[in-house]
Amino acid sequence: MTALIGPYRALALQIRCDAINSISDVAGCRQQMRRTIERVDRQIAGSKAFIGDDLKLVVLPEYFLTSFPNGADLPTWVARACLAPDCAEYAALGEVAKKNGVYLSGNAYEVDTDFSGLSFQISFIFDDQGKLILRYRRLISMYTATPHDVWDQFVAAYGVEAAFPVVDTPLGRLACIASEEILFPEVARALALRGAEIFLHSSSETGSPIATKKGIAKRARAIENLAYLVSANSAGIAGIDIPMCSTDGGSQVIDYEGRVLAEAGYGESMVASTAIDPAHIRHARGRIGMDNYLARLRLEPFASTYQMSVYPPNVWAHEKPSRAGFRAAIERGIFALTKQNETDNEAASKTDSAQVKASTL
Repeated sequence: MTALIGPYRALALQIRCDAINSISDVAGCRQQMRRTIERVDRQIAGSKAFIGDDLKLVVLPEYFLTSFPNGADLPTWVARACLAPDCAEYAALGEVAKKNGVYLSGNAYEVDTDFSGLSFQISFIFDDQGKLILRYRRLISMYTATPHDVWDQFVAAYGVEAAFPVVDTPLGRLACIASEEILFPEVARALALRGAEIFLHSSSETGSPIATKKGIAKRARAIENLAYLVSANSAGIAGIDIPMCSTDGGSQVIDYEGRVLAEAGYGESMVASTAIDPAHIRHARGRIGMDNYLARLRLEPFASTYQMSVYPPNVWAHEKPSRAGFRAAIERGIFALTKQNETDNEAASKTDSAQVKASTL
């Protein structure tokens, strides 16, 4: 176990996303990404000068380099927007982390050489020496392939643990959660059971003065897993037809009791920054008490429930992904749930009838 430093400052850096969707050539898209990385570098440097030298962890919003894949067909999007594991953009982001002396987490689209024709949405962490120390491939997505869509091949290539990476660092055990995955408690729980203490959440989500679905879910995931959560939202997406500020505001740092320690308003902002201490997590998880939810988990009763299949695995194991195919997979999931509910109700009815019959004998 790596020795901890702390407390230290964490920052959910709320920055504008400059979309590449309307740029028609690959060179223009890459140039736009480079400009974004240069802007990120300046904003981290400026934020650290204001916040202080103890700023050690910075989280960037979801797909901050590109926006999301609307418009162009999927192969075109791959060519224009997706990073490669050894690309210049990753090298530049590593330099940003090293130059500013911070651990840097963000989110992008990436091709995987082990899966020809597929790209994944990934979250990454660079350490303060510029080394890429974690790559998390988003597991639950609506219109982008995930490891689950090629599950058997993925496990054969990387192993199950590669789907739930946690990295042990002087800042604590770090793990990434991508965007709306915060709404699926299984993702955070799987990471927490593997030791994650600080969730790094790159998001692009609704900005609203009233409680949002993701806003509620963030606090729940922090509480139930006794973890800090650093969640960076975009400061709007420029260059697409959706009104820019629809996804703006509310970047947060949340503690393991669900308290919002810092929160940004609207626009580009460094306000979502505060001190966190991973030692507090280890203390909370080591207590004997009602609020040590991880230690009180009883997993075995739920094992059979999680053996049923809803959204089918291996959807893209033998064909190229398409938007129509993603929709069809969701339809199959709805059908599977309906059939399972009918089966469960029928079994419960038979059990009830047998019990009534036995009681009258």
